[in-house]
Amino acid sequence: MPVEQAATVLAAAYPRAKGNSKVSLFLAGLPLWVAAILLVVLPTIAAMCGPVLMRRRIGLERLASNNEIAGFKFATVGVIYAVLLAFAVIVVWGKFNDAETTVVEEAGASATIYRLTTGRDPEAVATRAALGNYLRLAIDRDWPLMATGKESREVTQALTALYAAALRLMENGSRPPAIFAEMFKQLDSITQARRTRLHLATGIVPGIVWLVLYCGALLTVGFTFFFGTKNLPAQVMMTGILSVIVFMGLLVIVSIEHPFTGPVHVGSEPLQTVVEDFEHG
Repeated sequence: MPVEQAATVLAAAYPRAKGNSKVSLFLAGLPLWVAAILLVVLPTIAAMCGPVLMRRRIGLERLASNNEIAGFKFATVGVIYAVLLAFAVIVVWGKFNDAETTVVEEAGASATIYRLTTGRDPEAVATRAALGNYLRLAIDRDWPLMATGKESREVTQALTALYAAALRLMENGSRPPAIFAEMFKQLDSITQARRTRLHLATGIVPGIVWLVLYCGALLTVGFTFFFGTKNLPAQVMMTGILSVIVFMGLLVIVSIEHPFTGPVHVGSEPLQTVVEDFEHG
């Protein structure tokens, strides 16, 4: 899709800054109410103080003289930033949905392998045991580490052990070749799904985009300081409303930029359901 292709080009052209990734990861891991205070409430309070300070320093008459010209310019600035913010929200939300889909696909592939390896022969039992071990480690090790943007080597080793068990089962020759072809196809799907979620866990928005989003928010809200109206409380309220809308958009991006971090995250429930099915199957 055009938006996703544009996001891929941006990510390739502008690698994420390491320091910026740490900041966004820290913000994403905060309770939602704390993040709302830091990203919405405090900036809005500061923004609402801006018109008051400008009125005291410059005066109403000089500010009012800007209204006609500044109005046209503010409309342009507002539209440009609104498009940029909407673009970022759409891209991040799309990647968040991709993370959910990836986990479901990993669970589906695991369930398929379990059904393809039914039987009492030792190699089949060993393959199912290796699959169950991988899923439990993915839930217990990968998910806590993905919340910090890392991955578990223990889970990687468990996936390698699963491949080894599947190869031993194939050498046994107890199933038709078509079954083994499908089994390894599903194993490859698990590997690809894990790689995808580990990549998405590190963050989605490149550092240059974060810089533009934050600077654009400050400039867009700050532009309202150069207007002058006789009703100062009304102007302060309008500035506050604009600030809330702008910074709430940034809060949405911060909350879902790391799909496996914080209160708004992709959980391991699909994998847990498969494990429970194994145990009761």
